[in-house]
Amino acid sequence: MDIYWYGQACFKLKGKNATVVIDPFDPDFTGLKLPKDLQSDAVLTTHGHRDHNFVSGTTTSSGAKPPVFDKPGEYEVSGVVMTGINSFHDNSQGTERGTNTIFHLLFDNLDIIHLGDLGQSKLTEEQVAQIGQTDILLVPVGSIYTIDSKAASEIVSQLEPKIIIPMHYRIDGLKFELEGVESFLKEMGAEGVVPVPKLSITKEKLPEELQVVVLGKS
Repeated sequence: MDIYWYGQACFKLKGKNATVVIDPFDPDFTGLKLPKDLQSDAVLTTHGHRDHNFVSGTTTSSGAKPPVFDKPGEYEVSGVVMTGINSFHDNSQGTERGTNTIFHLLFDNLDIIHLGDLGQSKLTEEQVAQIGQTDILLVPVGSIYTIDSKAASEIVSQLEPKIIIPMHYRIDGLKFELEGVESFLKEMGAEGVVPVPKLSITKEKLPEELQVVVLGKS
């Protein structure tokens, strides 16, 4: 499994037999570049904002449009089982910014959780149960539109992942004002982590101790 990050909450997960893209963004809206040849067998979008639902920016290897999943439920494409779990984009039961779908992917025997634009400062017991096993957690840390670094660290404690990849924070070129990743790294005691261009991982290579991985924008 290779995991690439393109900025905001956009990831490409490339496994043995399938590729999944999560939360592709509109380049004009974000100021960030999206690869022109972003191919996938399925696209997940956590909510309907333009920096998360630019599905027209993806194609399958044959040039067709991949299936798009954007709601709670269970889906399967090319052996990848994807479960959407309802959550909120704010800390007020969705009254400010609406709902957000958390996705659990069982992909090449890895349990990968993408929290989307989670705004809840804490997950409910029901959400934790629905999410289940967490090997790799993709967590927003930039505050303002999502949870901040402190809330993110508390949600890490709730889910107990092996690897954490922060997302949705300030980077060069982004038009939005977000907090940087530094406060989250400090919160996790991971200052000085060097960004890597991608994470290559298998179930067997998961660390025994919690590890924070910062991905450079691909």
